Amino acid sequence: MKNSNIFFLLLLFTFSVKAQTSITLPDKPEMITVEGGTFTMGDTEMEGEKDEQPTHQVTLKTFKIAKTETTVLQWRVYCDATGTKMPPSPIYGLKDNNPIVNVNYEEVMEYCGWLSKKTGKLYRLPTEAEWEYAARGGNKSKGYKYSGGQKLDLVAWFGDNSRGEENLVGLKTPNELGIYDMSGNVMEWCNDWYNDSYYATSPAINPQGPKSGSNRVLRGGSWYHSASFCRVAFRSGNRPSDRYESRGFRVVLSK
Repeated sequence: MKNSNIFFLLLLFTFSVKAQTSITLPDKPEMITVEGGTFTMGDTEMEGEKDEQPTHQVTLKTFKIAKTETTVLQWRVYCDATGTKMPPSPIYGLKDNNPIVNVNYEEVMEYCGWLSKKTGKLYRLPTEAEWEYAARGGNKSKGYKYSGGQKLDLVAWFGDNSRGEENLVGLKTPNELGIYDMSGNVMEWCNDWYNDSYYATSPAINPQGPKSGSNRVLRGGSWYHSASFCRVAFRSGNRPSDRYESRGFRVVLSK
């Protein structure tokens, strides 16, 4: 009976450790294929701001998007290879499988250029439309408000459950395509210029965003934000030179 209890306790401990450990990540991003298709972009539930309207049909080509946010480890490999200085570390520190934060749009573009040159493949930031399509689950979408489900606590780190800091990638439930953390943990840079009225004139096929602007699009909400910011339709923007502890990114690979 004693041996049986010891075995049970060891099993419980092992499960607990696994539950608190994020997915193992390589030093370059693991990519998920998002098959092309047509979806309704914007605030389909009428819960957001005016910049999420009007809803409109968008058709996209097939592309690949990173399974998780770009990690500290992946960014450190880049810094070591190029002599680039690591960004300021948040007060809570960063682990290898944390999302990299405090990187601005301009620095992210340099990383994408380095990764493309290193691999011979074209890595870039997602367009805003690609980001939302992937977050919604692509052509496997079940119409969730958040990326991966209707219960935010199960799919995202946000203001109510994050303990005031970002968390390891890949701990929450992924969405229909197997993509993690597109709601919460860190807001993610997109390639588009931000314009609050762009949806009224957005092209229906592979939109690339406005031709100019002062802010770049950010998507997804973060560990700092309330639930409303973590909706798949939510959109915001910051200056390309801005850096915050709640901002990160993930890359796209053109097929």
